[in-house]
Amino acid sequence: MWDFIEERHRQILYDGFQHVYLVVLAVVAATFIAVLIAMLVTKIPRLSGVTNMLSAIGLTIPGFALVGLLMPATGIGNTTAFICVCFYAVLPILRNAVVGLQGVEPVLLESARGMGMGEAAVMARVRLPLAWPVILAGIRVSLQMSMGVAAIAAYVLGPGLGSYIFSGLAQIGGKNALNYALVGTLGVVVLALILDLLLVLVGRVTIPKGIRV
Repeated sequence: MWDFIEERHRQILYDGFQHVYLVVLAVVAATFIAVLIAMLVTKIPRLSGVTNMLSAIGLTIPGFALVGLLMPATGIGNTTAFICVCFYAVLPILRNAVVGLQGVEPVLLESARGMGMGEAAVMARVRLPLAWPVILAGIRVSLQMSMGVAAIAAYVLGPGLGSYIFSGLAQIGGKNALNYALVGTLGVVVLALILDLLLVLVGRVTIPKGIRV
C-alpha cells in the first residue's frame, strides 16, 4: 500500500484537501442555518416538537436516496454534493442548538432584561454564549457524520476521498482494489480525527472554564 500511496501522494493530498474543504464549508453553512432556526424556535416554543420530528426523519433518509432525489434538480457535481452534506450537517446541530438555547436558566434571562437589555442583546450576549458548549458538541457530531456523507457524495462526482472507495469497490479482485478502498477509508477517518481535535481546541479557546461540558 505504501508504494500505492507514494505513487499518488500528490493526488491523495489534493483530494483530501477537497474533502475537508467540502465538509467544513457545509458544516459552517449548516451551523448558521441551524442556529437561526433554533433562535426562531426559542421565540416560538411550539415549533420545538416540529424541529425534533423533522430532524429525526431527516436522519433516517439514506445518503444514496437523497443524492438520487437531488440529481434531477441539481445535476452531477459539487452542487449536489454540497447540498447533500449540508442537509445532514444541519440535523445534529439544530437539535443541540434548540436544547442549548432553551436550557439557559430563566433567572439569568430575567437578570439580563432587568439590566435593560433588549431581546436581541439577551440572545447575543446571554443565550448564545451560554448555549455555545452544547452547540459546539452538535457541530462535532455533525462534522464527523459529514465526513462519511461527503464520501457517499462521490457517487455524483463530488470532490474528496470517496472516489477512492468507489474505485476500490468497482475493481474488486483487481490489483489495487484494496489499496483504493483502504486509502479512501483511512483517509476519511484520519481527517475526521484531525478536524475533531481542532474543534476541541476551539472549545478550549471559546468556552470559559466555568461552563465547559
